[in-house]
Amino acid sequence: MTPYGRTSDPSHYLSNFRIRIYLTDASDAVRCKAFPTTLTKTTIKWFDSLPPKSIASFDDLAKKFLARFSIQKDKTKHAPNLLGIKQGDQESLRNYMERFNKACLDIQNLSIEAAIMGLINGLLEGPFNHSISKKHPTSLNEVQERAEKYINMEENSQLGEASKSGFSYPPRDKDKESRKKEDQPTEKPRKYHNYTPLRVSLVNVYQEICNTKKIPPPRPIKHKKERSRTEYCEYHQIYGHPSNEYYDLKNVIEKLAREGRLDQFLANKLDEPKKRRRDE
Repeated sequence: MTPYGRTSDPSHYLSNFRIRIYLTDASDAVRCKAFPTTLTKTTIKWFDSLPPKSIASFDDLAKKFLARFSIQKDKTKHAPNLLGIKQGDQESLRNYMERFNKACLDIQNLSIEAAIMGLINGLLEGPFNHSISKKHPTSLNEVQERAEKYINMEENSQLGEASKSGFSYPPRDKDKESRKKEDQPTEKPRKYHNYTPLRVSLVNVYQEICNTKKIPPPRPIKHKKERSRTEYCEYHQIYGHPSNEYYDLKNVIEKLAREGRLDQFLANKLDEPKKRRRDE
C-alpha cells in the first residue's frame, strides 16, 4: 500500500492497513511493528518521538495515530459550500460551469434545488442568469444543456468582436511564395503541335527579320539569381538561356512562317549555298 504522508484521511488509511494485515493473520505485536513501515519520512518522526513502552497494543497505537493526524481528515462538503463559488468578472461561462460541476461532485446527496440556488448565486448578471432564474430546470442534465446554449452564444459573440477589431489570420510568407514562383519553370510552353523545319537556326532567322518584320516584344521573364553567363538570348537580351531553345521565339517564328511571311527569306537562305558554288 502507498505509505502515509499526511495528505489523505488518516482514518481511511488506517482502515486499509487493518484489512491488509488481517489477511495475513498477523499477531498484535506484528501489527505494531509493521505499521511504522508504511509511514513516510515525515510521519515516521512522530512514531520515533513516542516514549518507550508507551504502546500497549495495536489499538493503542491506532488511537495515538488518529489523535495526531486527525487534522488531515478530509472535510465533508455540503450544499452551502456551493455559495462560495463565484463567477469571476472576466471568467467565461464555460470555465465557471466546469468549476461548479466539479464542486457538485464532491457533495453527496445534493438536491437539484440546492444546486440551482448555488448556481444562480454565483453567476454574473447576463442572459443565462436571467433565463435560469425565470424558469428553473428540473434536473442537472437540463442545467448543463441550457448552459451549453449560452456558452455557444458567448463564444460566437467573442469571435465576432475579434473579427470587427481587425483580427485576421497570420499573413502568408511572401518570401516563401516568391521563392516558389522562382523555382517554377518560367519558359512559356510550346504553342504549336508541329513546327516548320528550318535549315538555319532561329538566331539567324531573328537576326535577318528583326529589322524588317514586325515582331512582338518578348514577355518579361524571371530568372533565378544565379544566371548562366555563357548563354545569351538575343530575343530577350539577357543572359540565362540560349535563343534557340526558348519557345517564346519559336512561337513567333512559327506564326510568321504559317502566315507566309518567311517564304522569301527561307528561299534566299536556301539559294545562298547554290550561289556560292556557282561563284566558285
